[in-house]
Amino acid sequence: MNGILIIDKPQDYTSFDVVAVVRGCVRERKAGHTGTLDPMATGVLPILLGTATKVQSLLPDTDKEYEAFFRLGLTTDTLDITGKVLHETTACHTSADIEALLPQFRGDILQKPPMYSAVYKNGVRLYELARQGIETEREARPVHISRLELLQFDEATQSGRLQVICSKGTYIRSLCDDIGQQLGCGGVLTALRRVRACGYTIAQATPLAEIRRLAPEGQEAFIPLLRPVDSVFAEFPCVRVSEKQAQRFRNGAPLLLSRLKSLSTPVQQTFYRVYAPDGCFLGIGEPSMATEELLVKKLFDKN
Repeated sequence: MNGILIIDKPQDYTSFDVVAVVRGCVRERKAGHTGTLDPMATGVLPILLGTATKVQSLLPDTDKEYEAFFRLGLTTDTLDITGKVLHETTACHTSADIEALLPQFRGDILQKPPMYSAVYKNGVRLYELARQGIETEREARPVHISRLELLQFDEATQSGRLQVICSKGTYIRSLCDDIGQQLGCGGVLTALRRVRACGYTIAQATPLAEIRRLAPEGQEAFIPLLRPVDSVFAEFPCVRVSEKQAQRFRNGAPLLLSRLKSLSTPVQQTFYRVYAPDGCFLGIGEPSMATEELLVKKLFDKN
């Protein structure tokens, strides 16, 4: 089975847990995911099946969208509600207080990875050090937050909900902690729901429980839920080639850019989706300006 299943990940499952469940239900040995989602988080988790597992190294760097639930007046070692409480205080902030801070977190910012993260430090993952009670210096990393809005805030409970649209590598836990630190009372992430990732939305996602329910019906039951492999590359421009060119591409040979009639000009320095005359997705091509050729980057159809 080849394609992509968009799963609505339940809470308390790791991304690998979800892969294991899907692999068993759809009976496909080759399975993977497009990026880790923390166990406490729910929402969009694309699962790659069959030949789709080859897309991982070519995934477009698309923004992700989250709904982040937070609480002020509390700090933990993990920066979320699951961690050990380090400090608790009475917070008395308003929506206006929070909204006044948000502009400084929009756009290009530097963010320090939390200790409980999978980032490597001297060959060791930070969470492994954190579990030993070791805290080490971490270099702040550039991330981009294109949208950050306060959707809801309850002054009685000092709890609220944020909409966050951000680049890959952004830590929402760190964002909530930073907002709390700026307010002088601390803050933690209490729940996280990813509503968009890799171009797929929560409306396209299937609950994991439904995947389990369909399992006894066999692979045919999953076909209506399966997204084609090329859907993950939707933001790349496409080019349709002739039958002879398709065969050359399938054999791994480059194609002359000047012979590609459907190629828009000027040629972009990006990856291209390559299709045969019948619409079959062949793979990803990469233009070489030096040789004026479209090189084979990854094949998905070899016939």
